[in-house]
This record gives sequence, structure tokens and C-alpha cells, in this order.
Amino acid sequence: MDVTAQGERLAADLGRWLTDLTFVDLNTDEVTAQVIDAVVRWAEAQGWRVYRRAPSVLPLPPPLQQRHSVLDVACARPDGPPVVVEVDHTDRARTVQKLAAEADAGRIPIWVRWGVGRFTAPPPPVRMVTVEVARRAGQPGRDGCTAAPATAPRRRTRLGAARWPRRRCPSR
Repeated sequence: MDVTAQGERLAADLGRWLTDLTFVDLNTDEVTAQVIDAVVRWAEAQGWRVYRRAPSVLPLPPPLQQRHSVLDVACARPDGPPVVVEVDHTDRARTVQKLAAEADAGRIPIWVRWGVGRFTAPPPPVRMVTVEVARRAGQPGRDGCTAAPATAPRRRTRLGAARWPRRRCPSR
């Protein structure tokens, strides 16, 4: 199987794994941590060696160019090229750069994006896996994120169209 087909298969498999992920009333950092933990469990279930915060091939921008970025998860596979995974709730150009550099180095890059939707697909060979969440008001002073398929009530706009609330999950 060629690397492109492997990347598509692995991204689809990870996407299926993440469909069982649930969380309620967590902030941004907590949701990201749970998604990363789920990615680690997925990779371990494949029998791979898993590394959190593994060094990337991409150096940091100046003035820190002597250091390298880190990857959320890197996986060594005995039967194919390594798999690298980044988890973000925002659309970061730096993440796409990092994953493209990893692909150029022979790794299979997967970008797990979570949020309320409007995910823009990255250029190949980076594969995107999405986890949709609903955001809702939680305890006073703290909003929460709930995993999708979200059943949180949608609010109505002035025109009467249903849409998800546009609140952001706060970071601690």
C-alpha cells in the first residue's frame, strides 16, 4: 500500500476511533488534552511505540531557530513510515507548515481539528480528522465544551435560522 493510501486509511481509522470520544463542560485545554489522550490510546491499540511532545523536523522561527517545534503525538510503526499527529482547536498555519515538513521527511501527517465546525482542509498530504463540539454556557464564570454529535440546543438568530452559539471555550 502506498503512503497516500496509508495516510487516508489511518486518518479514517483515527476518525472512527474519535467518534466515541465524549466530554462535557471542559475548557479548551482540557478538551485538547482528552483528544490527545484518545489519539495515544488509538496508537497504542495498533501496537505502535507512542511519543508525546516529540521533536519535529521543523525548527522554531527566529530567534529560537536552534530549537525545534514539538508534535503532540508521534508514532513509530514496525510496518510502515512513522505517523505524526497534531491536535488543535484553531486553524493554525504553523501547524500546516509543521505537518508538511514532517511529510517531506517521510512521515504520515494527521491533523486532528476540534471545534464547532468550519474546518478548512489542509493541502495534501496532510490528512484532517475533525471532532465537532458544541459550546454552551456552564457554571458561572466558566463555559463548557460538549462533544458532538452535539445535542445541545441551538439558538435562533434574528432571521429565525438555527445556528450553534459562537462562544469560545475559555482557557485556564
